[in-house]
Amino acid sequence: MTSPSSSALPSPSTERLDLRPWSTADAHAVLGGTRQAHWAHDFPGEGDRVVAGLLDRNPDWLGPYGHRLVVERESGLVVGSIGLFWPPDQGTVEIGYGIVESRSGRGYATEAARALTDFALTAPGVHTVTAAAELSNPASVRVLEKAGFLRWSVENGVARFGTPAPGREESPGTVTGPE
Repeated sequence: MTSPSSSALPSPSTERLDLRPWSTADAHAVLGGTRQAHWAHDFPGEGDRVVAGLLDRNPDWLGPYGHRLVVERESGLVVGSIGLFWPPDQGTVEIGYGIVESRSGRGYATEAARALTDFALTAPGVHTVTAAAELSNPASVRVLEKAGFLRWSVENGVARFGTPAPGREESPGTVTGPE
């Protein structure tokens, strides 16, 4: 697992959060169960472990448009992760995210999703960002709605969302019936 210097990569940020690229050291610490002083007490979550385990097989996730650790500016602690499943497929890239329980309900996931989506839409050739959320997880559905994503479809209890680049109106469809 190799990664460019995380300080050399562009890092989207918000008023309350820094979205800093994963490093190989971060991934090794997560996979090895080595607690880091700059992690919230309940980081990493299961999704963070999954991402860390996939970085070797997906080197683009360590690149400029890959996965990020969500750092709470006030405390300097890693409180989750968010990422783009890079590279894009025909101009579309998917986003995924997770914030630790101790920081849930603060709007961090929405804030991070907006920032990384805006950042993704600046990448050459990217015109749409998509996401999926299980309907059994209404908080995740709400994050996407508040971040400006539109619900495109629902199948087998999973809602698909998307947000085209400004000026583009395409979507595979919009759900108007019952969920």
